[in-house]
Amino acid sequence: MSFLISSAQAATDMPTGQAAGTPWPLLVTMGAVFIVMYFMSIRPQQKKQKQVQDMLQSLAKGDEVVFAGGLLGRIAKLSDDFLIIEVATGLELRVQRQSVQATLPKGTLKTV
Repeated sequence: MSFLISSAQAATDMPTGQAAGTPWPLLVTMGAVFIVMYFMSIRPQQKKQKQVQDMLQSLAKGDEVVFAGGLLGRIAKLSDDFLIIEVATGLELRVQRQSVQATLPKGTLKTV
């Protein structure tokens, strides 16, 4: 019976060293993953959002724009949150400023 007990006691003795290592490799790996995620997803998204905000702030009367639903029009009037666009001669619509997807070069509406 003492043979089994001594074996169990011997199994509990663990060598020190690698098993009780420092957390530095884990921290360095997690830091590297965060840096890669920042440069692959967060930073490009922030740059695109800044470009969209700059485009929305630079809208002016007479600009030709495309809206989220694919609607094309020329800006007739501006306000802080809304635009009044002329879709056809005498037909004006009120849309939110955030729905503008892109600005078009001058004269695009005449060619479409």
